[in-house]
Amino acid sequence: MSIHSTTIQPTAIHSTAIIDPKSKIHSSCEVGPYCVIGAGVEIGEGCRLDSHVVIEGATKIGAGNHFFPFTSIGLAPQDISYAGEPTRLEIGEHNVIREFVTINRATVKGGGCTRVGSHNLIMAYTHIAHDCRIGDHVIMANAATLGGHVTVEDWATVGALCPVHHFVRIGTHAFIGGGTTITRDVLPFSKTSAERGTRAYGLNAVGLERRGFSKERIRKIHHAYKVLLASKLNTSQALEKLKAEANIGDDVAILIQFIEASERGVIK
Repeated sequence: MSIHSTTIQPTAIHSTAIIDPKSKIHSSCEVGPYCVIGAGVEIGEGCRLDSHVVIEGATKIGAGNHFFPFTSIGLAPQDISYAGEPTRLEIGEHNVIREFVTINRATVKGGGCTRVGSHNLIMAYTHIAHDCRIGDHVIMANAATLGGHVTVEDWATVGALCPVHHFVRIGTHAFIGGGTTITRDVLPFSKTSAERGTRAYGLNAVGLERRGFSKERIRKIHHAYKVLLASKLNTSQALEKLKAEANIGDDVAILIQFIEASERGVIK
């Protein structure tokens, strides 16, 4: 076993762990049996690696993260154009990353850095591919699969067994039902499912209530969804109608901006 020159409590590192001397591990971390930590890895205060965790590449990890067995973090992207260029993975704080999760570092053409925010629950067998951007307070259920360059905004939930196409954006506070194939952008605050064909089924009202949204905020978002999804207006007409209304609120403004910025189109 090789230990970096920074102060590490010997009792926190299992004797079977393999740690490159060029890594940086905070002294308060726990590293379990058969973990492998490569050169260039930085792990912040209070992180826990249970067992058989592999962390490679230029990977920077914040404080308080918990990696369960057999996670694979910071390995090369699964992109045939990748030729070993130096790219990064950055993970924030207080994430729970469950068994067999894979998170790849980025490609040069995608900006050079895959990012995962803080306070996320990444459940077993989830895959986060190269150049993805994951916000804060995100839940990704078992075997959710993100292609490259996917953006998942704060407080979104991606259901189990959901494949998400490259370059798709999932809006803030969106909820995607299990087994839904996502090939276009998912609207903020929406509830989207493949139960009867992939489409938005209106507002994620229960989720918003749990997160402390007032009745007035929810009412305004609900009105916007009625205009977008239940009127006979096309998307451009619906957006113009909403923008013409007074006091639409910040949440509806976020919804409008999200749609106007979409390059793949949105699920309605």
